[in-house]
Amino acid sequence: MAGNRVLLVDDDPVLADMVMRYLQRDGYEVEWVADGTPVVDCVTGNAPDLVILDVLLPDRDGRDVCREVRRTSNVPILMLTALGGECDRVAGFEAGADDYLTKPFSVRELVLRARAILRRTQASDGPGERTGTIVHDGDLTVDTSSGEVRRSGELMTLTGRERDLLLFLLRHPQDVFSRQQLLEQVWGWFHGDPSTVTVQVRRLREKIERNPNQPERILTVWGVGYRYQSVER
Repeated sequence: MAGNRVLLVDDDPVLADMVMRYLQRDGYEVEWVADGTPVVDCVTGNAPDLVILDVLLPDRDGRDVCREVRRTSNVPILMLTALGGECDRVAGFEAGADDYLTKPFSVRELVLRARAILRRTQASDGPGERTGTIVHDGDLTVDTSSGEVRRSGELMTLTGRERDLLLFLLRHPQDVFSRQQLLEQVWGWFHGDPSTVTVQVRRLREKIERNPNQPERILTVWGVGYRYQSVER
């Protein structure tokens, strides 16, 4: 992870200084801004590898900043907040966050979360994929080397978490997975919030389904979880 660039967005200078020192000790290059106004320009210009974004900013709600970033970028976003309720976590994921950490938190845990996000979004999934394996289903294709997802040739903007979920489901058509199983097998979370999966499925449907309200690919198995139904059948 050495050399990865992190944009830290938090208005608390004491916390920001501590987080920066831990990240820099781990080999990251860190840029700090205290409000949400410059974030979109920072991401649009010389894009960082990861954004660590506080929800409660002095000028804007961090979730609004996250939504704005998501209109043009799939840069990984780790959201920080003092709002720890389930509805707050769901709202963060709905906005497009890849991960969510509730204050107060261990800075070392934050560094580990950052490392895990970057490893997941940057590493290839297997030896063959370094040559550019294409996984496809009908008009939907995923290039596992570049991470590009296309539908009918059109490039889709997916977050790393959405792309992970899609690729996992594509590789396990017809298999039924509970939300807990998806947490564990897709993202390696053994103590995560199952509502995260609900949010990610909904966001993914909005991007890959012709009609997200009547999905053809990602189907709900009531009382159990979800399964992927290939359109090539």
